[in-house]
Amino acid sequence: MQSKLIFPRSIRYLVAVAEHHSFTRAADVLHVSQPTLSQQIRLLEEALDVQLLDRSGRNVRLTDAGSVYLHHARRALGELEAGTRAVHEVQDLTRGSLRVGMTPITEHLTTPLLESYVTRYPGIVMNALEMSQDDIETGVTEDHIDVGIVFTDVLASETRSVDIEEHTLFVESIDLAIGQDHPLAKQQTPLAGAHLERQSLILLNTNFALRRHFDLYCLEYGINPRIAIETNSINMIVQTVGLGHLATVLPRSIAETQPGLHWLPLLPELPNHTIALISHRGAYKSAACMAFEELAAEWSLARTAARDNKAGAAESFKRSGVQARVAK
Repeated sequence: MQSKLIFPRSIRYLVAVAEHHSFTRAADVLHVSQPTLSQQIRLLEEALDVQLLDRSGRNVRLTDAGSVYLHHARRALGELEAGTRAVHEVQDLTRGSLRVGMTPITEHLTTPLLESYVTRYPGIVMNALEMSQDDIETGVTEDHIDVGIVFTDVLASETRSVDIEEHTLFVESIDLAIGQDHPLAKQQTPLAGAHLERQSLILLNTNFALRRHFDLYCLEYGINPRIAIETNSINMIVQTVGLGHLATVLPRSIAETQPGLHWLPLLPELPNHTIALISHRGAYKSAACMAFEELAAEWSLARTAARDNKAGAAESFKRSGVQARVAK
């Protein structure tokens, strides 16, 4: 038997007739003409190839087949209505989900962004995944994650896939990070590359963009670093450096906010790193994903403004100190 399309409207008409036991009363409730109602019920019976209603008495009654079908029909209508509500809730961000991929470094840098998002949209369930940069890019292009937060412009020879859309969030300074008991903790001047070679380092392994960034720097300036430990854990790096014997390279804002860590600029300077939000170019984006991108743009502007103000205040304080000494 060839299946025929069954429309929700026909099912709703059947439910109304079954509840009111009358085509006339059902038509009035549905605000349709009785011929239209009767035609839709006939089409439904033809599609199912069975009689659903007994029209022989004064009141219209369900046949046995009609009673069985009505049970499932009501459940189907309930699911359709629930689906409609869910679509509206997803669009107005009262429910939904978001998959975010981050490297160990970008996780530390953007935690306030994630916290702001779930505070603003408490109905959205966020799945935050710590991944290598390469895995994040693959996850975005293969739709395993919705957005990624990554480093960009790591190596001149590396190019982003044309399938990836990129939006810069902020630029981050990279420095040497040391513990408060490290021999260099009280040094006030930048550390030259030759002296960097004498330091025992704990670094992320080469799967991570920050490490490749540092390796390129060392190659460019002929620095032969002494690497004592490689790891994929930023927490291990922070804790180990805090003990005071090993050093590492970290974004300055991480070193500034971790208790017991200090940052020391290198000479020549390590090139700044750009932190970017990436997504699949041209792919469907859920309302939750678009809301995250909009909030990330807002957060990026606010973060940059705050850092500029902080830098300006520091410079003003420095100038005032110089002027005070001159006045004396």
